[in-house]
Amino acid sequence: MRNRPDYLAHGILALGVVLFALPVWLVLAGSTQDSNAIARGELSLVPHLSSLGVYARVLTQGTMGTEPVWHMLLISLGMALAIAGGKIVISVLSAYAVVFFRFPGRQIAFWLIFVTLMLPVEVRIIPTYAVMADFGLINRFNGLWIPLIASATATLLFRQVFVAIPDELVEAARMDGAGPLRFLYDIVLPVSGANIAALFVILFVYGWNQYLWPLLVATDPGLDTIVIGIVKMIGVETQTDWAAVMATAVLALLPPVVVVLVMQRWFVAGLTEGEK
Repeated sequence: MRNRPDYLAHGILALGVVLFALPVWLVLAGSTQDSNAIARGELSLVPHLSSLGVYARVLTQGTMGTEPVWHMLLISLGMALAIAGGKIVISVLSAYAVVFFRFPGRQIAFWLIFVTLMLPVEVRIIPTYAVMADFGLINRFNGLWIPLIASATATLLFRQVFVAIPDELVEAARMDGAGPLRFLYDIVLPVSGANIAALFVILFVYGWNQYLWPLLVATDPGLDTIVIGIVKMIGVETQTDWAAVMATAVLALLPPVVVVLVMQRWFVAGLTEGEK
């Protein structure tokens, strides 16, 4: 007996695709239409291909007194890569120390890291700002990402991966004369490759979408991220160039989408590896 297609499941999936894709399509279509028509609510679902020049304009010139979009995209890209890379490096090393090293208070150290998950970002943001001010990192690119590279969640995830490494493998490496760094590079990191890739995608998107911290720590327009730039473009509603805002929003979608598509295979493998 042939299996019949599950029409209900396919229908639900199709509905989900429409709900997620329709807003993106509206933004794409709106970016090619007249801003006054958009402000009046006369948004067409059909893009006007003759108006695609708005993308070149916002990329090179910006709008409403903002920096060119290419510059804001570059700031966001650098920030997202630094946050993702920094979180992974620090989390791998801290989880590695907690799992494979024996030192007094290691469990206390781990639980202190874990407890930070219970603190909202808003609770830590004022003392973090004070520390950054003391180090002279206000209105500096380093100040955008350095406070965000510690991650209790990533440390916990890597700890769970490292705990699953068999003790026999650890003993075999020790008998072969492998030191801590060689064991980390030759065994631990390859085993964790899929998890690192999955976490990189999540952390890159997290860094790309940052709004509150860049808004607080960087008042220099030259350090505006793409998210901050979009908010500044809106300005006074009656004077907003909505076509430029929507074109910028479309451009802001592209880097995270490219990262997800490029790393899709490793991302899925990292999310499902724990089930094997």
